[in-house]
Amino acid sequence: IAGSLIVADIGIPSAVIAAVDGPWVELLTPPSVRGLVQTRAQDSHKGDYGHVLIVAGSPGKTGAAALAAIGALRSGAGRVTVATPAGCVPVVSALAPEFMTLALPEDANGGVALEAIDAILAFNADVIAVGPGLGRTHPAAGLVRALFDQCAVPLVMDADAIVAFAGDARALAAREGAEVVLTPHPGEFAALLGLPIEHVQANRLALAREFASSHRVHLILKGHRTIVATPEGRTFINTTGNAGMATAGAGDVLTGAVAAWAGQLLDIEGSCKLAVYLHGLAGDLAEADEGEVGMIAGDIADRLGDAVLDLTARRRKTPHAST
Repeated sequence: IAGSLIVADIGIPSAVIAAVDGPWVELLTPPSVRGLVQTRAQDSHKGDYGHVLIVAGSPGKTGAAALAAIGALRSGAGRVTVATPAGCVPVVSALAPEFMTLALPEDANGGVALEAIDAILAFNADVIAVGPGLGRTHPAAGLVRALFDQCAVPLVMDADAIVAFAGDARALAAREGAEVVLTPHPGEFAALLGLPIEHVQANRLALAREFASSHRVHLILKGHRTIVATPEGRTFINTTGNAGMATAGAGDVLTGAVAAWAGQLLDIEGSCKLAVYLHGLAGDLAEADEGEVGMIAGDIADRLGDAVLDLTARRRKTPHAST
């Protein structure tokens, strides 16, 4: 009989860990991200939590814009505006009442036109997210490149915005000033690198670390055990999430979440880590109710608030019932 058994943290000083040679790899766990969620002041208002502008959507892909906006709202953004081609505004507006819209000039096919850059740059946003459902047209790619060059606030780039740099990833290293976050899935990252997707999947950690460091961007490489890589060479591996999140729109929700936390924390690395962890945790909560097969992106967005409550050890609201 051993008697009482006590498990204690041996308390290795952070300075000792930092002095160890080799790459920095850390797991995203509740203790490592919990402190990023701060209690809100009772006299706070929406202006305290950032205005996120989401440049997204095109004919047939308005849902991507709405999902990114809902992901931002459910992640605490004070205000969210979706900038989308004028013809898409009625559809996007009808998908949720909580976000605002900004009508952008269209090209001949109803997608975003290059001259939309003026309205976007004139908009008073704290963070801009660009890419979900934007389309892979020449005007859309030109808009993304112009926004990357001229945007003065943190920029979160996803989906079609990332593909706009395929074959010219070196241009990403030229940006100065506000920080950039890329959120590719493996296929988009492979296109950016000009490598087979099989090679990317076999070398996820090393490629993500090297790209983020050499291009001075924050990189979120989505997939099983999503990776967050920083310009300083640090990498973080997420421990939440499940296979049910392999569903259309899940990445759009994450894009909105990253932008929302960037507008609140004013810490890009912390925002990436927290958004990725909570997005995966929301997926785990959705899987418990819906199962992996029946889960959709909206289920993940709907549980982002519950994910925060779970992370901060506050009592969850009444669990969602399956429908």
